[in-house]
Order: sequence, then structure tokens, then C-alpha cells
Amino acid sequence: MVELLRTLIRHDTTNRAPGDAEGELAAARWVEGLLRGAGFEPVLLARADAPHRANVVVRVPGLDRSLPGLLVHAHLDVVPAEPGQWTVPPFAGELRDGWVWGRGAVDMKDMCAMTLAVLLDWAATGRRPRRDVVVAFVADEETDGSYGAQWLVDAHRELFEGVDAAIGESGGSIEELRHVDGRSVLLSRVSAGERGTLHLRLTASGTSGHGSRPHDDNPVLALVDALHRIGHHRWPLNLSDLVRSQLQGTADALGHVVDLSDDAGVEAALETLGEAAEVAHFTVRASTTPTVVRAGYKVNVIPGEAVAEVDVRCPPGCTEELLAALPALVGDRVRMEHTVLNPPVEAPVDSPWFAALRDAVESEVPGAVVVPRCLGGGTDAKAFSTLGIACYGFAPLSLDPDGRRPGGMHGVDERVPVASLRGGLRILTRFLDTV
Repeated sequence: MVELLRTLIRHDTTNRAPGDAEGELAAARWVEGLLRGAGFEPVLLARADAPHRANVVVRVPGLDRSLPGLLVHAHLDVVPAEPGQWTVPPFAGELRDGWVWGRGAVDMKDMCAMTLAVLLDWAATGRRPRRDVVVAFVADEETDGSYGAQWLVDAHRELFEGVDAAIGESGGSIEELRHVDGRSVLLSRVSAGERGTLHLRLTASGTSGHGSRPHDDNPVLALVDALHRIGHHRWPLNLSDLVRSQLQGTADALGHVVDLSDDAGVEAALETLGEAAEVAHFTVRASTTPTVVRAGYKVNVIPGEAVAEVDVRCPPGCTEELLAALPALVGDRVRMEHTVLNPPVEAPVDSPWFAALRDAVESEVPGAVVVPRCLGGGTDAKAFSTLGIACYGFAPLSLDPDGRRPGGMHGVDERVPVASLRGGLRILTRFLDTV
């Protein structure tokens, strides 16, 4: 598994805006070759207008094909790295001091390598899963999935026929936290939902003119006013059942008493749990964050147009409320359009699927407590969930006995402890062998 990960990292699959990742094809062909050599029948798929943006999908027949199938998805692309800031070359796949270093070590070529290791072990031993398992190694997650998961869902939905649930990015890793009585608590958060992504483009039009002669039809001022309103708006609390389960489960595990019956209690719980509340600080409410502004071309010219983009995120259960409130915040002098409109996703936490995920963690890490969580951002789950698939974030890593923790995701010196990978592989193998 470690060598699989190092080889994957050496494939530079950097996904640069607007989604150009030349190295994905070479990585996909390497994965396809491994699987075909082991006796599987993978398919390599890419859009006709972008043959270098490749995906690999394989179905492993289960012992009981009447059972609903499971999808395992992991993306091959990575975000850019700036080599001059790194301790090691980001695409060398170095193994050093008990770490695997490189871009993608945590996001998410580690899961690709663990999944490949399970598949190759099944082939070598003759073991088969109980149910059909579809595995998708996809392109373009780090942009919007137009060449990866979303395209597969749109153009090749037959590949996922009979699949009821999926596991993918973000969840299942073991953390060590402290109980109120001082003892250590091992906590594993399994993602069961994500805030929706409803990005906006705002465009203000006005009258061009000389900068020395200001007038009331300046589109820059109209846009700035709209951005001030939307950026400073504090959205009301919206405690979904999923986030409620996350906060309550975390509090119970750590020995805190919380009251989530009203807004004041939720705010108090977030303060009490602090960092242990994790991303729940952001998933209890919507957010509208201006991120891009474009206007003007010369300091003494009032432009005729000003454009901005706003990162809009919406927790489960408040999409209609948010969409209804946006026009008043933007105002009637600014045109509003959604560049992305992916609603929140949520999978049940009282399902046999979640129970199987919990059992896999608890079996390999005795004493661990598994709680659900809602992601603040987004993954390919948004695409696969449109097929009616219950999507969970489960890419497990165990604790490192020397206290090292994965780091550098989307940043500098991305790396993962070898011991964490090995423990994660045991958890993943247990789940896929028994689910």
C-alpha cells in the first residue's frame, strides 16, 4: 500500500483552474493496468473533448448479487503545490522518517492506495465481497467534477446501477481528544452530509465616465454596497438533525452536558466544545463570503460594469430560506446568477450502512467512539447523491503511536504517517469484507 501511494504521488495530477490536469490520464492508465493485471475488468473513461481527463471504474461482483451495491470513490487529481516552499519535492513520493510525503498524500491518494490494496488483496486471495462493490477512481474533484464524478453520473449512470450507498472523501480517521475527567477519548467522525454549494456571480452595470466627475450610476458603488450587505449578513442558526447528532455525540463522548433545544443552547454548546465541535461551528448556519471582485481598467475612468463572485454554502434544511433571502441582500441594482447550484446532501445515520462503518472502526480500534458529522465544503458525494445513493465520508486513518498527525492538505509539506495508513487499511478492509 505504501508503495502504491508513493507511485500515485509521482504522477503529477495537478488540477489547475479551469480544470486542466494533464497527468490524470497517466495515473488512470496505471491504475487500470494494475487492476487488469490482477484479473479485474476496469473501464477507462474520459470525455471526448478531453481525453486526458480520465476516470477508471471497476465493478467487483459480490457473493450475493441480490444485495444493494456499494460505491467506493476516490479522486486522482490534486491541488497545485509550490515546490520552493516544500521540505521535499511535492511529487517525489518520498518515504522519510515514518512519513509518506507529497501532494495528495492526504487528499486523497492515500484512499486511492488503500482501496487499490484491498482490491489487489481480494484478487490474490480469491476473496469476494458480500455485495457488488463499484470502485471509481475519478478525475477533476478539485474543480467541479465536470470531467469526473459529475460527468460519469450524467453520461454513464449505468455503471452505478443497483448501488444504494457510497463511501468517499473526508471521514473515519481516529482522533485523540480529552474527556472532562482527563482521560483519553478516541473519536472517529464519519461524514453523513455536506453543506450545499450555491455560488453566486453578481454583476452591476452603470454608466462609464471620467473619474473626476462622479455620478450616481457607478456600478462599482452598487456592487460594493451589495457585497457589504451579503458579506456582513449573519444567517440564523439552522440545526439540522445531522449536526445535532454530531454535537450531541461529541459532547457525550467527552463528558460535556449540552442543551441543544434552542439557539442559546447551541451557541453555548459550540463554545463549550471549542475545537472538538470541529466544522460544526460553520455547519449550523449558512455563509455568504465574497471572494472575487473585478472592475475597472484605469484609475480615472468609471467603468461600465463591475463583477463579483460569492462563495455561498447552505446547511441541510435551509436552502429555500436562503434562496428567498438572497435577492433582498443583493438589491435590485445588481444582477444575480448562480454559477453553481448544488443543494446540501444528507445520508441517514440510523441506517445499516452507518452501523457497518461504525462496526469497522470499533472492531479495529477498541474503545473508539464514532459520531456523524456534516462537512462545511463539498466532495464528489454531491454528484453521486443525485442518483439516490446515500453518501458517507469514510477514508479512515488510525492514530500514529508516536503522535504524528497527517498534515499539509492543500498546503505545504503534505504528508501522512505510515502507521496511520496501515491502521486505516485495516479499518477499510474490515468494512469492505463485512458490509
